[in-house]
Amino acid sequence: MNKTSIDKTGIDKIGHDRPHQARKRFGQNFLHDPLILHRMVEAIAPQTDDVVVEIGPGKGALTFPLLERLDHLIAIELDRDLIPLLQQSAADNVLELIQADALQLNFHDIKKADKKLRIVGNLPYNISTPILFHLASFSEIIEDVHVLLQKEVADRIHAPPGSKTYGRLSVMMQYHFDTSLLFNVGAGAFTPAPKVESTFIRLSPHSAPVADINRPELLSQVVSAAFSQRRKTLRNSLKEFLTAEQIQQANIDPSRRAETLSLQVCLAASRVRRPPARSSRT
Repeated sequence: MNKTSIDKTGIDKIGHDRPHQARKRFGQNFLHDPLILHRMVEAIAPQTDDVVVEIGPGKGALTFPLLERLDHLIAIELDRDLIPLLQQSAADNVLELIQADALQLNFHDIKKADKKLRIVGNLPYNISTPILFHLASFSEIIEDVHVLLQKEVADRIHAPPGSKTYGRLSVMMQYHFDTSLLFNVGAGAFTPAPKVESTFIRLSPHSAPVADINRPELLSQVVSAAFSQRRKTLRNSLKEFLTAEQIQQANIDPSRRAETLSLQVCLAASRVRRPPARSSRT
């Protein structure tokens, strides 16, 4: 992980006189619409002393408007070729660049004193879901998350039980966060333009745990199994974890399908598990 502290001059200099071709392997679609960027900054509402961490600053379209309101900003960028572009376009306010893969980053390493992190960014579509799961594992040190996602992914995160888009991503994100869909963004706001619509969302970690679970990893395993084959009943999809009797003990009908389950029902199911089979002695 390479880190450098730099200063800022202005957003207009970056990406215009120093062309950088978007790279498909990095899932790069650069924002350029000033109205959308303004709406994003207003939704984030940064305070001067916030510890803001931007994932994938790209050419700095969101970075520098944020720095106009911040004393300091941390930006995580994987593309080495974008680092000098950001460095050359900085003065006035401090920008701390970390050249790293956000999926491999331990966010505890960049936490500042007693301040929680505010995560922002235009996430690459191809790895947005893994990044969100990675961030969820650090929810105890995160104040909030404001990210731009493919609309389909955002809809799945916010989906209610019983809807066609409700699934594992819905349950796990709603377990860690309160979710809000803020506004949609058309393809024309990006270069190159993606083939899909985007949505800017807010994820806020729950102020208190939504349930007391001794082994949270069981929730993930139960939910993954339940939604792996959506048309199966819970009796069949969870048979490796729970007997039909145990499912009933959690006040759940074993004949139900996963897509009908609320978060609270999934939590109830994860509190009981079939005891491991005893190995026979010879």
